[in-house]
Amino acid sequence: MRKRRSALTSVVMIPVACLVGLPLYYILVNTFKTQQEMTTSPLSLPHTLFVDNYTNVFHTVPLLQSFSNTLFVTAASILVMLFIGSTAAFGMIMRATKFNTWFGVALMLGFIIPGQSTLIPLYRMLVQLNLIDTLSGLVVLYSAGSIFCYFLILGYMRTLPFEIIEAARIDGASVGQIYWRIVLPLIRPILVTVGVFQTMWIWNDFITPNVFLSSPEKRTLVLQVYTAVGEFTTDWPAFMTLSVIVLIPMVIFFIFAQRHIVSGLLAGGVKG
Repeated sequence: MRKRRSALTSVVMIPVACLVGLPLYYILVNTFKTQQEMTTSPLSLPHTLFVDNYTNVFHTVPLLQSFSNTLFVTAASILVMLFIGSTAAFGMIMRATKFNTWFGVALMLGFIIPGQSTLIPLYRMLVQLNLIDTLSGLVVLYSAGSIFCYFLILGYMRTLPFEIIEAARIDGASVGQIYWRIVLPLIRPILVTVGVFQTMWIWNDFITPNVFLSSPEKRTLVLQVYTAVGEFTTDWPAFMTLSVIVLIPMVIFFIFAQRHIVSGLLAGGVKG
């Protein structure tokens, strides 16, 4: 019975995996073709290994600067979100008052509002703060993702053994010491999980940088891909080459971090 189920699963999943992988195959193989070869045979393997697309992209596109911009915005935003989300959840757990309950409901309402509907008021706010066309302004905008972090961390914190916290209180530990020395190490799995989710979101985000950045030297990697599309003609092999280069860091990151996505969400208690 188990062998039959395994065979049936393989029969179903292999075609699905091929279907899902087809766009990636299409992009990857065409990075080694000329424009003419791609037009005549877009799905076939390249006749020769044409690497000029990669050479031209590295010479014409400021990838290093864009990579630095993206890395700074992503790292700074993740640190801010994890700090705000974890401290907010810690405060809610330590002081379960009616005000905190209603405040949590307000955060939930803010979380379900589509981000696109707030672009105009956010733009006007950043203009007043002189943060338009700055990487720091992007970090401020992405810090709104702290609400998502807060809800996941709050659910995880509710599974912690609060006897440890009570014992620390009796020993005279302050609130800051309890958070830093006890709670923070215990919630490390969910912090890693949330960090993975938010990293993939910020790294691949297009709308926010496109609206709030205008200077070429401050573009993120995703914006560089967008600017590669011409108004009248587009070098599609070069465009796909740039897309592959932009995807490589995130693919590597996902391979090393994927085990934390499920393990952090499923971990419901403290062992050992």
